Amino acid sequence: MPDEDVPLWELIRTAHVVARGFHRVFARAGLTATGFGVLAELADRERTGGPPPSQAELARIVLLRPQSVGELVTDLVARGLVRRDGPAGRGRRTGLELTDDGRAALQRARPLVQEFTAPEAIGLDRDRTAELTAMLRTVRETLAAAED
Repeated sequence: MPDEDVPLWELIRTAHVVARGFHRVFARAGLTATGFGVLAELADRERTGGPPPSQAELARIVLLRPQSVGELVTDLVARGLVRRDGPAGRGRRTGLELTDDGRAALQRARPLVQEFTAPEAIGLDRDRTAELTAMLRTVRETLAAAED
């Protein structure tokens, strides 16, 4: 069976190319993909007035183990991009919030992400980009639900 007839294999191959591109994009902004994900989620919660996410919620959002998110948050705090509200510790929900430096890092990264993911940069028009996004979301949600 040719590779092009195995869509999830094609997705894996594409994901590797996309990951390398995002690595370069986030390096220019002084972030990692997962660091960007945490900062973006905190900014979204701040904008909508939602409660700060728990470490477990962040793990699901950035697709990491909760322990790895703990290390990531510790790094973001040490870099002054995020501030903890309350003591950290096992089983304790610690509120996280962006600092001014965290907001600045997002402001540096967002235009780079938009440029990298623009329809013309990925060889699609706007309608096909929206269709691709919807299809990828469906595949991800379907396969994730099957894991539960």
